[in-house]
Amino acid sequence: MKSHKLLRITTVPLSLKVLLKGQHRFMSSKGFEVVGVSSQEKDLEEVQSDEGIRVVSIEMTRTIAPLKDLKSLWDFYKLCKKEKPIMVHSHTPKAGIVGMLGAKLADVPIRLHTVAGLPLMEAKGTKRKILDFVEKVTYASATKVYPNSKGLYDFILQNKFTTKEKLKVIGNGSSNGIDTSFFSTQQVSKETQNQLKEELNITNDDFVFVFVGRLVTDKGINELVTAFSKLSKEKKNIKLLLVGPFESDLDPLENETLNEIDNNRSIISAGYQKDVRPYFAIANVLTFPSYREGFPNVVMQAGAMGVPSIVSDINGCNEIIKEGKNGTIIPVKDSDAIYNAMQRMIEDEYFYKQVNSTAREMITSRYEQNLVWQALLEEYNTLLKEKGYAV
Repeated sequence: MKSHKLLRITTVPLSLKVLLKGQHRFMSSKGFEVVGVSSQEKDLEEVQSDEGIRVVSIEMTRTIAPLKDLKSLWDFYKLCKKEKPIMVHSHTPKAGIVGMLGAKLADVPIRLHTVAGLPLMEAKGTKRKILDFVEKVTYASATKVYPNSKGLYDFILQNKFTTKEKLKVIGNGSSNGIDTSFFSTQQVSKETQNQLKEELNITNDDFVFVFVGRLVTDKGINELVTAFSKLSKEKKNIKLLLVGPFESDLDPLENETLNEIDNNRSIISAGYQKDVRPYFAIANVLTFPSYREGFPNVVMQAGAMGVPSIVSDINGCNEIIKEGKNGTIIPVKDSDAIYNAMQRMIEDEYFYKQVNSTAREMITSRYEQNLVWQALLEEYNTLLKEKGYAV
């Protein structure tokens, strides 16, 4: 069987390494010569060894930088001319415009872009106009666009970024699904859980709320900390566990929030963790009040670990979580709603047992990783047939 060359491009290699973990190796086993393209960092080398694929470095920035962006576009165009791929599949906004426009200029026949969250949702004024324009150019250059949630699909159509004919949600949503055998409480021993609790000064009597992700304004951390601060003054034996890095250069938190994180003994900031499973294993509820998402892996990971969620009413989150079944959905940017939801999880024992008992099954039945990979493979093969390539 002839292999078809497929370039997968992301702005930073962490997206290739973590968000699409395992997918490159899977596609390689199904007749594709996969080449990973991203910025030059150590993670890119790890993608090569972990996934068994070739990688190529193209420098890209995550900010608006016209001269650097033109250089990235030129470099990717040249790469396409050299590699002659049948298919280019891009993820993340900057890699989207670079990958789709560069591939179109190089006459790559199949150009695919996955949309997994849109920073422009929170942008205003001139910045919003620029980002809208970039998004439209990206979609115009692509042959197919894959929003990874139904909410994003609707948002794209409402804003007239492209036509309905170009859009498709793969499977039930998600860019990569989730490996539910990996994200399982069975993978974290009681000894490991007890050791972590001791390190973090968490007792067996504590009710633990956990947040996993970047500690930035867009993730709703200001509102979350405000809500928890109020709750911690009223209730003993509760903890808020923050797992993730600060990004003070891109999206800083309010000073009041930072002071509360530093001084509230019930708030534990654990920093970035390569393996988040032990942190889910010692938690009772995921609190994820993000302003915008594509299809959040964190909410699926928590569910697979048997942890119900409090999520904001945004696309992706409100598809993974079904109200009263595996969690609860609250309004965006509403610290009072976060407070009330957290209080209910603690006080309403029947409600908590209900959402806790079904959390894992709600993920395994809809977002098991292999289901997502197979759906994407079928899409690839359909597109190849339409273009007259052997499958």
